[in-house]
Amino acid sequence: MIIESHFKPAWWLRNRHMQTIWQKIERRKLKCPTSTQRLELPDGDFLDLHWTELPKADENRNIVLVLHGLEGSINSTYARGMLNAIRDKGDLGVLLHFRSCGGIANRLPRAYHSGETSDLSYIANYLHTQYPNSALFAIGFSLGGNVLCKYAGEQGSYNPFKASVAICPPLNLSASCQYIMKGTSKIYQKYLLDMMMDNIARKMQRVDISQYLKIDAHSFRNIKTLWQFDDLITAPLHGFKDAEDYYRRSAGMQFLKDVERPLLILQAKDDPFLCDSCIPTTNDLSHKVTVEVSNKGGHVGYVGGNKLFKGNYWMEQRALQFIHNHVY
Repeated sequence: MIIESHFKPAWWLRNRHMQTIWQKIERRKLKCPTSTQRLELPDGDFLDLHWTELPKADENRNIVLVLHGLEGSINSTYARGMLNAIRDKGDLGVLLHFRSCGGIANRLPRAYHSGETSDLSYIANYLHTQYPNSALFAIGFSLGGNVLCKYAGEQGSYNPFKASVAICPPLNLSASCQYIMKGTSKIYQKYLLDMMMDNIARKMQRVDISQYLKIDAHSFRNIKTLWQFDDLITAPLHGFKDAEDYYRRSAGMQFLKDVERPLLILQAKDDPFLCDSCIPTTNDLSHKVTVEVSNKGGHVGYVGGNKLFKGNYWMEQRALQFIHNHVY
């Protein structure tokens, strides 16, 4: 089902780029106290969880898992805002740091990517086993939203999350990569690519990944686009032939027909990261998927409100409204 969103942007914040960056400006000092839990994995690596409050052994409150976007972390303002909103609802929030995110390099050559669902599956099973009296839900932002959509389709009726929300997911990875390389959207490509290059440089100091990469130091220094990074680094590190093979196999769009648990997807037509082909059509969806499309909102923005320079973060309200509609 595809519906028109009721989101109305703040009268002073109608520009798509300002919608995208405003939260980072207004909430740059936003506090979000969390407790960190490190899980050691069977493959010798680890995953870090950041809880709004460590759950009790007999926990029965709702648990909402949050998945960050590309190079995101507990320091991302959108993640902190959502965790605070979850806490205010009386639920337990927990952010999963994808491998090698949060400033700490993981131990193995592999890291994370837009289609990596095995770690999400591990965490979902862990939460379901450890806290059987709690209802599980999930919210994913951007890349994390694509991961969540792919996982929901892969799991079908076995999905342990009673309901999920994907906010601005790049469901057509190839098209979105091409889109962010053009026009004013290129400023976001540089911002993301700089972080990705720093991340992989830190990893190289800790883990020898040279055997997986067919790239010399000169080629590494000359990576200028996300596509080049994915073609030369992401794809070979994770068993893909090249960037296009990675995008084709990891795009969440193709998995939406197999979703068997309620899933809400929020997309904005003015998103500077995503093109129109990232918005699903009715033919792409199962009956459990709702796509809510707004004219405005930017990328992971959705800032409303009537008071000048005081944002009202609608996406938090809408995501938790959807989740609580499926608490039973």
